[in-house]
Amino acid sequence: MSPQERIDCDVLVVGAGMVGAAAASLLARSGFSVAVIEHHEPAAFDVSQPVGLRVSAISPGSAAVLNQTGAWKQVLNSRHRHYREMRVEDRDESSMLTFQAGEFGLDTLGTIVENDLVQWALWQALSMTAGVEVYCPDRLAALDFVDGRPQARLESGKRVSARLLVGADGADSRVRRLLGIGSDHWEYGQMGVVGVVQSARPNPGMAWQRFIEGGPVALLPLADGRSSLVWTCPEARAKELLQLDDEAFLLELAGAVAGSPDHWPGELEAIGPRAAFPLTMRLSERYRGRRSVLLGDAAHVMHPLAGQGVNMGLLDAAALAEVLVAARRDGKDCGNDTVLRRYDRWRRSEAEVMCRGVHGLRGLFLPEGLGLLRRVGLGLVGRSWTLREAFIRRAAGQNSNAPALARGKTLAALLRP
Repeated sequence: MSPQERIDCDVLVVGAGMVGAAAASLLARSGFSVAVIEHHEPAAFDVSQPVGLRVSAISPGSAAVLNQTGAWKQVLNSRHRHYREMRVEDRDESSMLTFQAGEFGLDTLGTIVENDLVQWALWQALSMTAGVEVYCPDRLAALDFVDGRPQARLESGKRVSARLLVGADGADSRVRRLLGIGSDHWEYGQMGVVGVVQSARPNPGMAWQRFIEGGPVALLPLADGRSSLVWTCPEARAKELLQLDDEAFLLELAGAVAGSPDHWPGELEAIGPRAAFPLTMRLSERYRGRRSVLLGDAAHVMHPLAGQGVNMGLLDAAALAEVLVAARRDGKDCGNDTVLRRYDRWRRSEAEVMCRGVHGLRGLFLPEGLGLLRRVGLGLVGRSWTLREAFIRRAAGQNSNAPALARGKTLAALLRP
């Protein structure tokens, strides 16, 4: 193929991170011709290497979506840890919420997986999916509209024309900028300090979170019994923590997680390499443009307080597949604005609820003066089955407004007339 030759497809996906690769796989498996632009191929996942510092709590709904891409089986055959209990504490164990998967008829509340593993598994699944052309390494250089269709000019000189353009190229989305879609952006002045922690008693398969002065500290279960740490701190405090040696850091962390002697996590024994990343929130003003949509971080970036960032993106991918399959069944063009408006309204309303809810929770849990209100709120949720179930169903990605694929429907069933 000469560099100037034009490639035509139904859907062009810019960005093959976790969300973009999932969307491309679902759409190709639904019978759409798909082209993918990605600037680098992920490294093969090596289970003999140390646990990565960036992990995700994959919800049951997201796991169901990943299963339909063909990637989830590879994840389950590698390093992962299901968790069946979640505990949320307010500074001490006097105010606490505990959720058990079995209470809600769930096998798990989620699965802790390294981001690198999910990315690699999706890339492998994509490479084995018919109907997908991947242009990698390559980048989007410019975007035009030719004969009413989006046409991407790549740095390699190739041109790709599609009926629908999908921007899944991250928080600093070039697609979003080229489409002229604005966004609201919050800088929290906080960083998430991450690392791998070993405690005297292995993590029992519990996602544990405590709200302390400055932000929450969370310990998430890993396959070998250790825990992935995410400690939210003001930027200056985070930088101080990164400068400490291992012994001094463990002393600081022990003070943050200290509780009654008979409760986990108890004594902390070791900490591995650490890193920190800034925390922000971004909400795009709309998720559609001219024959185009935004997915994942290109559409919304949320504070990691609820651990829902990747999950929201995977549900975006599932929702887009559902909307486009329904449109095709009705004889509509996949780039028709009426079709894209349905996706926009659906996913933007869900993201607004989650992002602004987490934004409000963050404000509630940080000020010391709101301690009584927090404790009353935790108590009300703890005593109300309705509130507890609503919380879990949304966290599991399986509430009534979730995409059908997240609620257990297969692609084969979705494609049936």
